[in-house]
Amino acid sequence: MARMTTRLRAMVKRGQFLELPATYDPITARIAESAGFRTIYNGGFVTGGKTCISEPLLTMSDQIGVGGEIAKSVDVPLVMDGGAGWGEPLHTMRTVRECIWAGIAGIHIEDQFFPKRAHYHTYVVHNIPRDEFVDKIKLACRQRDELDKDFVIIARSDAARVQGLKEAIDRVNAAADVGADMGLVFPRTHAEAVETPKRAKLPMVYVQSRGTRDGRPLYSFGQLKDMGYAGSIDATISICVMQHFMSQAMMELKKTGDYTGIKEPQFVTARKAVEDLVGLEGFYRIEQETVEKAKPVRSTRRGARNV
Repeated sequence: MARMTTRLRAMVKRGQFLELPATYDPITARIAESAGFRTIYNGGFVTGGKTCISEPLLTMSDQIGVGGEIAKSVDVPLVMDGGAGWGEPLHTMRTVRECIWAGIAGIHIEDQFFPKRAHYHTYVVHNIPRDEFVDKIKLACRQRDELDKDFVIIARSDAARVQGLKEAIDRVNAAADVGADMGLVFPRTHAEAVETPKRAKLPMVYVQSRGTRDGRPLYSFGQLKDMGYAGSIDATISICVMQHFMSQAMMELKKTGDYTGIKEPQFVTARKAVEDLVGLEGFYRIEQETVEKAKPVRSTRRGARNV
């Protein structure tokens, strides 16, 4: 079976649009995979939310720990948010190594300060100089080539928010010259979004930033593909959907002592779906062949009573 890095690189090479829904743990990743996604994403925002640490305070071990758990739980390539590489070029090289060893198929590396500031979430951007960013990408690509040439490196620039789209595109194009595989910027308007893939040397990924307050445009996968993008990260969908619906459920349960948002037959279906995502049926078969083979089997299929 091909490595996940090899599968991801083949997708990029043949121009397959990368649909990258953000996932923050193995079960959200398996839900995305079972929905038919052939690639998935783990971002700093969802990991920061899931852990209640926040993205700017995540360490490399925090992020790769979550990314690695996701990568080994699914049979599709995972692209991870590599932040600012957790340091200077030498540290960025280690980040690449650790990601490859963890089974992650690709990362994006950005031109933000490290350590990242919490004000990033108020859209205050703190860019490092262009030459320092290019050095990070260059050394990241060197490490990729030494360890796994199929590992995908996406050069990300936040410069459009403070220095304009031209500077962001120039940075991505400079990253292309030192080996980056894809690019990512943050167009501020529809006109900039349309212009970005035309001006970039690299296949470009768009970040779908649901819930942001800076007015960046949102598009469907189909719209982005038609505009010339090579992929799209849906960066906040899992954590925000969880917060929205889980908050409603908990508030109703606290207020009434009951929950009516979904009916009991739907709960039976949902519980069985969770069990299937975990793989319990396979576990049952192994136990029935070994430690449970002399005992009567108690059904846990839909409609059966179980605890």
